[in-house]
Amino acid sequence: MRLDTIYRMKNTETIYKTVLTIAGSDSGGCAGIQADIKSISANGGFATSAITAITAQNTVGVNTIFPIPVSEIKNQIHAVLSDISVDTIKIGMLQSAEVIEAIAQTLAQYPIKSIVLDPVMVASSGQLLVDTSAMDALKSFLPKATLITPNIPEAQALLGINAVSADTMPDIAKKLGKTFKTSVLLKGGHLENCTTLMDVLYVYDTDSLHNFTKTQIDTKNTHGTGCTLSSAISTHLALGNTLKEAVQRGITYTHQAIVAGKSKELGKGNGPVDHFYKLH
Repeated sequence: MRLDTIYRMKNTETIYKTVLTIAGSDSGGCAGIQADIKSISANGGFATSAITAITAQNTVGVNTIFPIPVSEIKNQIHAVLSDISVDTIKIGMLQSAEVIEAIAQTLAQYPIKSIVLDPVMVASSGQLLVDTSAMDALKSFLPKATLITPNIPEAQALLGINAVSADTMPDIAKKLGKTFKTSVLLKGGHLENCTTLMDVLYVYDTDSLHNFTKTQIDTKNTHGTGCTLSSAISTHLALGNTLKEAVQRGITYTHQAIVAGKSKELGKGNGPVDHFYKLH
């Protein structure tokens, strides 16, 4: 066998399973791009990135946000996708209609296998983080996603509804999927007075619902769990799992990372999960 044939075979067998995360940077290292890269790496993927904003933040809160120019966001995405075979795109907070539209136009130029979109729109205080134009642009972009991962406040904002309970979560997940023509993982972490939490997956292609339950962990160290979960799911899709399998593996990993990090300390506020608990 010729040496060049052997070289090509070896490269094919050892190619990285790669995720491109498009999100903001968290200087405190708990959420955003930093959490994404940790989660992708811990789950066996190779992380590439395009940074949409730089935040000065820590475990207590966000001090300032510096948006990256749209042209540079596009340059980062082009630089990665023109060279590297990316298996999954993970998208986090998109702060403006201009950024959302630019990312959508840029990704449309490449053969994207799957997109996991975490629609970060609502602060922990309940305040909307995006304006009306950004919300409209986001809604237009959601059908391009393979999976969206809203929490309950984000589902309420997307559908314009009020109360959501554990009993209504399956209906809400399905309504989101039917409305935006995509699969939905509706996260139940914001439900109150529950010892057992439920996440609901609606698979658009098969019109099917799947429930995932877990025990609620008493801890303040949950900063960045949404980023961690969506990145873990993205990685398991890149590794070749079905959507249901990727979601199950992502939920299991994130839950175990919360358990491992519940008693650890970082800063004065809400700390991170322990992304690399498997290495201890």
